[in-house]
Amino acid sequence: MKAARESQNKLLALQALDSSLLQLGHKLKNLETRKALETKNAELLTTTDLKIAAETEASDVKHELSRCEVDVEQVVTRIQRDEAHLASGQGTPKELEQIQHELGSLAKRRGELEEVELEVMLRLDGLKERISNLDSAIQAAKGEIASMKEQLERLESEINSAAKKNELDRNSLASGIDPELLALYEKIRSNSDGVGAARLNGNQCEGCHLTLNAAEVVRIKALPEDEVVRCDECRRILIRI
Repeated sequence: MKAARESQNKLLALQALDSSLLQLGHKLKNLETRKALETKNAELLTTTDLKIAAETEASDVKHELSRCEVDVEQVVTRIQRDEAHLASGQGTPKELEQIQHELGSLAKRRGELEEVELEVMLRLDGLKERISNLDSAIQAAKGEIASMKEQLERLESEINSAAKKNELDRNSLASGIDPELLALYEKIRSNSDGVGAARLNGNQCEGCHLTLNAAEVVRIKALPEDEVVRCDECRRILIRI
């Protein structure tokens, strides 16, 4: 294939723009801010689930505390009733003795129930503190996420703007390249990691970075300027400068 030297030289500039577009695309896809945002969103989801679980447990404990309070209240009522009966002095000595014995049992029962009640109250206080801490963590995470989203939008906008400019420059440059040469370049580029043309630097192909043998270099130098040369190793178009 033959193509004007000027048209061949433009391939290097086109390749630079294409490489830049690939880099921008890779950068856009692998932004650290996006990864951090995904991690933070996952953390927020986990923390929210933990808060819901703690709130559910707290609701159950509140019901348990209510039952404890009722049990204690019932015992206290019985104690008050027996104490009033005992204070009245009414009843036989045996009945009054039974009431005193019952008061001892009720006092013991009250102590046991109040211990249970206190333990439940402490559990509820612990859950309330946990819920408060989780809520603070959720609010903090939401603030970080909002900040990350703003930063991500800014970075994406910058990259997209740069890519759009490169795309316009590329289209303008490609219009001035021999159509047949451009088609060959595009075909090679699609099968060679995005690199369709490379500089021949001395005896080295800057596409595959391999050294051409001396006989091949001599042969290439003897070719007309408009002859399109390709690397024997990677088959990319070689641009002689």
